[in-house]
Amino acid sequence: MILAFLFAILLLVSLHELGHLLVARWCGIKVLRFSVGFGKPFYTKKWRNIEWCLAPIPLGGYVKMVDTREGNVAEADLPYAFDKQHPLKRIAVIVAGPLTNLVLAVLLYFFAFGMGGVHEVRPFVGTLHTPSIAASTGFQVGDQIISVNGKPVHTMADAQTEIILNLEAGKIAVQVQNEQNQTLERVIDVAGTPQAAMVAKRQASLGISAYKTVNKIDTVAPNSAAAKAGLQHGDQIIAVNGVPTPNWADWSKIVRENAGRNLNIDYIRAGVQQQTVLQPQSVELPDRSQIIGRAGVSPQSDKAWEEKVRHEYSVGFAEAMKMGWERTVKYSTMTVQFFGKLLIGQASLSHISGPITIADVAGQTVQIGWQPYVEFLALVSISLGVMNLLPIPVLDGGHLVYYTAELLRGKPLSERTQQMGLRLGLAIMLTMMVLAFFNDISRLLG
Repeated sequence: MILAFLFAILLLVSLHELGHLLVARWCGIKVLRFSVGFGKPFYTKKWRNIEWCLAPIPLGGYVKMVDTREGNVAEADLPYAFDKQHPLKRIAVIVAGPLTNLVLAVLLYFFAFGMGGVHEVRPFVGTLHTPSIAASTGFQVGDQIISVNGKPVHTMADAQTEIILNLEAGKIAVQVQNEQNQTLERVIDVAGTPQAAMVAKRQASLGISAYKTVNKIDTVAPNSAAAKAGLQHGDQIIAVNGVPTPNWADWSKIVRENAGRNLNIDYIRAGVQQQTVLQPQSVELPDRSQIIGRAGVSPQSDKAWEEKVRHEYSVGFAEAMKMGWERTVKYSTMTVQFFGKLLIGQASLSHISGPITIADVAGQTVQIGWQPYVEFLALVSISLGVMNLLPIPVLDGGHLVYYTAELLRGKPLSERTQQMGLRLGLAIMLTMMVLAFFNDISRLLG
């Protein structure tokens, strides 16, 4: 996890800052230092009149240029000072970093799709968990999600993302086609409820999965209730306390509702019916609203259904580049819309993640395989690029606003105005950082 996180930060931050550096040099600006990380450098190398540094806090980086606002500048260096350049040159330098991240995202998707093919999961409801938002809304196994609030979706990931990001915005109209080929509308209305908050905090899911299971045990957790009862991989549960359980959901529901109680389990192993006693472990839900029972087992997947929902295909390099561009535009637009919803109170602040969550996801994706990790890098690169373009002083987007105003006015904004903006921007960013760390720690504790 740590190695995957550090590689992601080193790659994305280095290229972001390299974008600033290359355009600055191209515009004739003297660059003094290139640093990946903040704090006192632990590695420094002088090359081509630039000090290249690695610093211990891997949460960003910077390019230091000659600038009269930051101290005395030798007279010979004045023509090469950043603040003495035409506003268009300064705008080009500022925009170069975020644009590098967005271009990198296109290239990463191109590499992932061109080399590994496209792996998608169609938006079918294969499993419906109870209790959950989806179950209370009326979703049924077999539903194919067509659109969310009128926006067509083609993968389960897109469907869930659209729903989750709109939970706090009001009613969500989800158009589905059921197993009888009827087109229906499922309306989710949980804005302001504890269920929506738990989903935003990643302490609960919507309750739908694209994959379907069969009524056979796949894995048994060590020291779990099922392990103590002697259940094994391949066992088929056929009855609990004499009640038939033809589906996995049937016996799972009984387990959840009988925490700490002895259950008589009838199961089939290698064609022979057997019996055991299972005492589900008592587990408190994250919101402390309920105690549920847990057996500590997972079901086997339905292979025939898996073939139906999985969509895998190869594409040529031209198509891979096109898909990389479209994916980058889509996620960039979604990120901007999310920040817009935050401003008007239609999205939860709990969605904001920090370095701990990023490290966790980096570790998870790299364990799955190289392609999910590369696509994760592309997504983080998009977030880094878009966020840096937000019009918040101290970010690239804030400086972009200053220099654009200077270009239009013919003179810079007053120093007092710029300082007030920087203080406001710093306060906003510190608040977001504290919130991100708080959300990360809450998810860990939850």
